[in-house]
Amino acid sequence: MQTKSIDYPLGVQSDMVTNTLLICGVIAGPLFTLMWLIESITRPDYNLLRHPVSSLALGPFGWMQVANFIVAGILTLAFAAGLWRTLQPRGAAWGALLIGVWGIGLLGAGLFTTDPVSGYPPGTPAKLAEYSNVAAMLHDIVSLFAFLTLVVACALFTRWFAKWGERGWAIYSAVTGIIFLIVMYLASAGFAQTPASCDSHAPGSAARDDA
Repeated sequence: MQTKSIDYPLGVQSDMVTNTLLICGVIAGPLFTLMWLIESITRPDYNLLRHPVSSLALGPFGWMQVANFIVAGILTLAFAAGLWRTLQPRGAAWGALLIGVWGIGLLGAGLFTTDPVSGYPPGTPAKLAEYSNVAAMLHDIVSLFAFLTLVVACALFTRWFAKWGERGWAIYSAVTGIIFLIVMYLASAGFAQTPASCDSHAPGSAARDDA
Protein backbone atom coordinates (compact mmCIF):
# COMPACT_ATOMS: atom_id res chain seq x y z
CA MET A 1 0.00 0.00 0.00
CA GLN A 2 1.44 3.36 -1.03
CA THR A 3 1.14 6.49 1.08
CA LYS A 4 0.32 9.83 -0.42
CA SER A 5 3.31 12.14 -0.94
CA ILE A 6 3.03 15.74 0.21
CA ASP A 7 5.07 18.59 -1.27
CA TYR A 8 6.00 21.08 1.46
CA PRO A 9 6.95 24.72 0.76
CA LEU A 10 10.64 23.89 1.21
CA GLY A 11 10.44 21.48 -1.67
CA VAL A 12 10.70 18.38 0.51
CA GLN A 13 8.58 15.37 -0.33
CA SER A 14 6.95 13.90 2.77
CA ASP A 15 4.81 10.84 3.39
CA MET A 16 1.72 10.65 5.56
CA VAL A 17 3.68 9.42 8.58
CA THR A 18 5.81 12.55 8.54
CA ASN A 19 2.74 14.69 7.98
CA THR A 20 1.01 13.14 11.01
CA LEU A 21 4.08 13.80 13.17
CA LEU A 22 4.13 17.44 12.06
CA ILE A 23 0.44 17.83 12.85
CA CYS A 24 1.25 16.81 16.43
CA GLY A 25 3.28 20.03 16.66
CA VAL A 26 0.35 22.07 15.37
CA ILE A 27 -1.87 20.56 18.08
CA ALA A 28 0.60 20.71 20.99
CA GLY A 29 0.71 24.46 21.63
CA PRO A 30 -3.00 25.31 21.34
CA LEU A 31 -4.04 22.23 23.33
CA PHE A 32 -1.56 23.00 26.12
CA THR A 33 -2.70 26.63 26.28
CA LEU A 34 -6.40 25.74 26.25
CA MET A 35 -5.97 23.25 29.07
CA TRP A 36 -4.05 25.54 31.43
CA LEU A 37 -6.46 28.40 30.73
CA ILE A 38 -9.38 26.17 31.69
CA GLU A 39 -7.52 25.09 34.81
CA SER A 40 -6.71 28.69 35.77
CA ILE A 41 -10.36 29.69 35.50
CA THR A 42 -11.51 26.81 37.66
CA ARG A 43 -8.97 27.46 40.44
CA PRO A 44 -10.39 30.35 42.53
CA ASP A 45 -7.07 31.05 44.28
CA TYR A 46 -4.97 31.03 41.12
CA ASN A 47 -4.07 34.31 39.38
CA LEU A 48 -2.36 33.93 36.01
CA LEU A 49 -0.74 37.38 36.45
CA ARG A 50 0.92 36.31 39.71
CA HIS A 51 1.39 32.57 39.45
CA PRO A 52 3.30 30.63 36.78
CA VAL A 53 1.56 27.91 34.80
CA SER A 54 3.71 25.38 36.65
CA SER A 55 1.91 26.30 39.89
CA LEU A 56 -1.21 24.60 38.51
CA ALA A 57 0.59 21.29 39.08
CA LEU A 58 0.26 21.88 42.83
CA GLY A 59 -2.74 21.09 44.99
CA PRO A 60 -5.49 18.42 44.79
CA PHE A 61 -6.05 18.88 41.05
CA GLY A 62 -2.40 19.33 40.18
CA TRP A 63 -2.38 16.03 38.29
CA MET A 64 -4.28 17.78 35.49
CA GLN A 65 -1.42 20.18 34.76
CA VAL A 66 1.12 17.38 35.17
CA ALA A 67 -0.77 15.46 32.49
CA ASN A 68 -0.93 18.61 30.37
CA PHE A 69 2.87 18.98 30.50
CA ILE A 70 3.41 15.32 29.64
CA VAL A 71 0.94 15.25 26.74
CA ALA A 72 2.44 18.45 25.33
CA GLY A 73 5.91 16.96 25.69
CA ILE A 74 4.97 13.78 23.83
CA LEU A 75 3.28 15.73 21.03
CA THR A 76 6.32 18.01 20.75
CA LEU A 77 8.69 15.06 20.54
CA ALA A 78 6.53 13.62 17.76
CA PHE A 79 6.73 17.00 16.02
CA ALA A 80 10.52 16.98 16.39
CA ALA A 81 10.61 13.56 14.72
CA GLY A 82 8.56 14.95 11.84
CA LEU A 83 10.90 17.92 11.53
CA TRP A 84 13.88 15.58 11.46
CA ARG A 85 12.37 13.60 8.60
CA THR A 86 11.58 16.84 6.76
CA LEU A 87 14.69 18.93 7.41
CA GLN A 88 17.44 16.32 7.64
CA PRO A 89 17.76 16.05 3.83
CA ARG A 90 18.41 19.81 3.76
CA GLY A 91 21.11 19.68 6.43
CA ALA A 92 19.01 21.39 9.09
CA ALA A 93 18.56 18.52 11.51
CA TRP A 94 19.81 20.66 14.41
CA GLY A 95 16.50 22.48 14.42
CA ALA A 96 14.64 19.24 14.97
CA LEU A 97 17.01 18.25 17.78
CA LEU A 98 16.46 21.57 19.57
CA ILE A 99 12.69 21.21 19.31
CA GLY A 100 13.14 17.73 20.75
CA VAL A 101 14.98 19.23 23.73
CA TRP A 102 12.03 21.59 24.22
CA GLY A 103 9.74 18.56 24.27
CA ILE A 104 11.95 16.86 26.87
CA GLY A 105 11.77 20.08 28.90
CA LEU A 106 7.98 19.89 28.90
CA LEU A 107 8.16 16.30 30.11
CA GLY A 108 10.59 17.35 32.83
CA ALA A 109 8.30 20.18 33.93
CA GLY A 110 5.57 17.61 34.45
CA LEU A 111 7.72 15.01 36.19
CA PHE A 112 9.44 17.50 38.51
CA THR A 113 6.92 19.63 40.40
CA THR A 114 7.72 23.26 41.17
CA ASP A 115 7.71 24.91 44.58
CA PRO A 116 4.78 27.10 45.75
CA VAL A 117 5.12 30.79 44.87
CA SER A 118 3.18 33.96 45.73
CA GLY A 119 0.97 32.15 48.22
CA TYR A 120 -0.32 29.48 45.86
CA PRO A 121 -1.62 26.99 46.82
CA PRO A 122 -3.36 28.79 49.72
CA GLY A 123 -1.55 28.43 53.02
CA THR A 124 1.93 28.40 51.50
CA PRO A 125 4.46 31.24 51.99
CA ALA A 126 4.75 34.05 49.47
CA LYS A 127 8.32 33.10 48.64
CA LEU A 128 10.59 30.30 49.80
CA ALA A 129 14.15 31.17 50.82
CA GLU A 130 15.44 28.00 49.16
CA TYR A 131 14.20 24.98 47.23
CA SER A 132 12.06 22.65 49.32
CA ASN A 133 13.24 19.55 47.45
CA VAL A 134 15.37 18.33 44.56
CA ALA A 135 12.37 17.99 42.24
CA ALA A 136 11.59 21.71 42.49
CA MET A 137 15.20 22.59 41.68
CA LEU A 138 15.22 20.23 38.70
CA HIS A 139 11.95 21.76 37.51
CA ASP A 140 13.56 25.21 37.28
CA ILE A 141 16.78 23.92 35.71
CA VAL A 142 15.01 21.85 33.07
CA SER A 143 12.53 24.63 32.29
CA LEU A 144 15.18 27.35 31.93
CA PHE A 145 17.32 25.16 29.68
CA ALA A 146 14.29 24.29 27.55
CA PHE A 147 13.25 27.96 27.25
CA LEU A 148 16.72 29.00 26.09
CA THR A 149 16.86 26.06 23.67
CA LEU A 150 13.60 27.16 22.06
CA VAL A 151 14.98 30.68 21.56
CA VAL A 152 18.11 29.27 19.91
CA ALA A 153 15.90 27.08 17.70
CA CYS A 154 13.96 30.17 16.56
CA ALA A 155 17.23 31.93 15.69
CA LEU A 156 18.44 28.95 13.67
CA PHE A 157 15.14 28.57 11.83
CA THR A 158 15.22 32.29 11.03
CA ARG A 159 18.62 31.86 9.40
CA TRP A 160 17.70 28.70 7.53
CA PHE A 161 14.38 29.98 6.21
CA ALA A 162 16.06 33.19 5.02
CA LYS A 163 18.72 31.09 3.26
CA TRP A 164 16.04 28.97 1.60
CA GLY A 165 14.12 32.02 0.39
CA GLU A 166 11.18 31.44 2.76
CA ARG A 167 10.90 35.09 3.86
CA GLY A 168 7.54 34.73 5.61
CA TRP A 169 8.70 31.80 7.75
CA ALA A 170 11.97 33.59 8.51
CA ILE A 171 10.10 36.63 9.84
CA TYR A 172 7.72 34.40 11.79
CA SER A 173 10.62 32.55 13.43
CA ALA A 174 12.45 35.78 14.30
CA VAL A 175 9.37 37.45 15.79
CA THR A 176 8.51 34.30 17.75
CA GLY A 177 11.98 34.16 19.29
CA ILE A 178 11.95 37.86 20.23
CA ILE A 179 8.46 37.73 21.75
CA PHE A 180 9.34 34.59 23.67
CA LEU A 181 12.43 36.27 25.15
CA ILE A 182 10.45 39.34 26.20
CA VAL A 183 7.63 37.31 27.75
CA MET A 184 10.13 35.05 29.52
CA TYR A 185 11.88 38.08 31.05
CA LEU A 186 8.66 39.78 32.15
CA ALA A 187 7.23 36.57 33.56
CA SER A 188 10.42 35.83 35.49
CA ALA A 189 10.47 39.33 36.95
CA GLY A 190 6.80 39.21 37.90
CA PHE A 191 6.87 35.74 39.43
CA ALA A 192 10.04 36.68 41.35
CA GLN A 193 8.00 39.56 42.83
CA THR A 194 10.43 42.31 41.85
CA PRO A 195 9.14 45.80 42.79
CA ALA A 196 8.96 46.97 39.19
CA SER A 197 6.73 44.07 38.18
CA CYS A 198 4.39 43.64 41.16
CA ASP A 199 1.48 45.71 42.36
CA SER A 200 1.95 46.51 46.05
CA HIS A 201 -1.81 46.58 46.50
CA ALA A 202 -2.40 43.18 44.93
CA PRO A 203 -3.85 40.39 47.08
CA GLY A 204 -1.12 38.76 49.08
CA SER A 205 1.11 41.85 49.21
CA ALA A 206 0.78 42.04 52.99
CA ALA A 207 2.05 38.50 53.28
CA ARG A 208 5.06 39.41 51.13
CA ASP A 209 5.77 42.46 53.29
CA ASP A 210 5.65 40.35 56.47
CA ALA A 211 8.03 37.85 54.88
